[in-house]
Amino acid sequence: MRHPPIHELLRRAAELNPDGTAVIDGHRTITYAELDARSDRLANAMAAEGVTRGDRVGLLLEKSIEAIVGIYAVLKSGGAYVPLDEGQPLARLSYIARNAGIHALVSEPSRLAACESLAEAGVPLRTVFGADAPSRKDGFRAVGWEQVLAMPARAPDVAVDADTLAYILYTSGSTGEPKGVMLSHENGVSFVDWAAREVGLGTEDRLSSHAPLHFDLSIFDLFAAARAAAPVALVPASARVFPTELADFIRTSGITVWYSVPSALTMLTLRGGIETSPLKTLRVVIFAGEVFPTKYLRQLIKLVPQARYFNFFGPTETNVCTSFEVPTTSTLADTIPIGTPLPCVTATIVRDGGELAADGEVGELMIGGATVMHGYWGDPERTARTLVHDPGRRVYRTGDLVRRLPDGTLHYLGRRDAQIKTRGYRVELGEVETALLALDEVVEAAVIAIPDDAVTNRLAAFVVVRPQLEEGALKRRLAERLPHYMIPDTVEFRDELPKSSTGKVDRRSLSKNGV
Repeated sequence: MRHPPIHELLRRAAELNPDGTAVIDGHRTITYAELDARSDRLANAMAAEGVTRGDRVGLLLEKSIEAIVGIYAVLKSGGAYVPLDEGQPLARLSYIARNAGIHALVSEPSRLAACESLAEAGVPLRTVFGADAPSRKDGFRAVGWEQVLAMPARAPDVAVDADTLAYILYTSGSTGEPKGVMLSHENGVSFVDWAAREVGLGTEDRLSSHAPLHFDLSIFDLFAAARAAAPVALVPASARVFPTELADFIRTSGITVWYSVPSALTMLTLRGGIETSPLKTLRVVIFAGEVFPTKYLRQLIKLVPQARYFNFFGPTETNVCTSFEVPTTSTLADTIPIGTPLPCVTATIVRDGGELAADGEVGELMIGGATVMHGYWGDPERTARTLVHDPGRRVYRTGDLVRRLPDGTLHYLGRRDAQIKTRGYRVELGEVETALLALDEVVEAAVIAIPDDAVTNRLAAFVVVRPQLEEGALKRRLAERLPHYMIPDTVEFRDELPKSSTGKVDRRSLSKNGV
């Protein structure tokens, strides 16, 4: 089944619920009819400035109504949007912008200096949309909203089909340079259409948008809301940091559907005060991006018992490829499965030799189907290493190690590149982290391998504990769960673990500063 372009979701929402709220941005709101018309006008302004089908347009602004208008305008112009993380160093931003060949940006007056810095760093900028008034800055044209809103409220006539590139999301690469994951309209809508049906989204729902725009979790937040013609509330920056403010945001905004990384939900459970001020409006809680420690998920279910809970799994290259609805009426195992494949994808497990793994055997997860990326921007060699082309479909080698049980449920065991050898034994770093997180005192944990000529690799653990736990006691407790060769050689206690801009533990930072 081929789906319409992503921006058709907005068109249909504007027809179905024109006066319904589309986006809530603090005290500001915009209806679906207004969002559709305003993005039409910006798409015409882009066309007037030479943006055409296939062009990549950067987003360099805070997540806001204007950012959402920008996303839909780029899609309507036939282009692909490229979110730029404003918190990243200039060198990284300029690399991404140069790599993607960005000639136009959607930004805001407070970011004009940053736009100028990108131009000075060699980014071939021609136009920046979102300045207060038309002007010229260091060779690029700044087009203000006054000029944009004078454009016709009818999108330019550009042919966009299911395979047209819709967005490029840059993720960390093993070489140290970001890699741009190319995703089409079909990739996005295939996932969104399934997800909206799976959780039963309707116009009466109110979604949250917690993830930054450069993180693939944002695809559900924005586009599933449009498919349901439901409002999406943008989580303010302060609420993303302070759990009590996050809980207040959920309550005052009347959020019914929540989607975030588990670490945000863990902090909400431990420090959000929801045991005394319940989150009564939540009916669906979705988590993805990293393993959710079962002990905290159990606590959350007790505190928010009326909600359905889903574990969505998949790398950016497939958005989401498997899902598991967590049972709330039975005892949870120590690890939560990643579930079964979406109807629009296939999941194959392959052993090291290339043979299909039998039920119960460990192998690499291979994903094929409608949500699989088209490749890495400007990197055909990396694309060829990770995409296998079967007749009529693309298959992605995820690098994730899984096991399929006889009932078809998949269990995640860790990354292939996180399987290391120490003292002659193979060790999954994720298994050591799971054992650490099973201890009541351990709030967060990460384990890395440090090369050592004597034993191949030493294991270093970084943990956050409450209440305090001595290293010797921690290791003795681990010895009750793990063989001796999996006990970390060193344990470093931290007040908190470093996080990436997507909210996940920044393992690269730990590796650079490892003991």
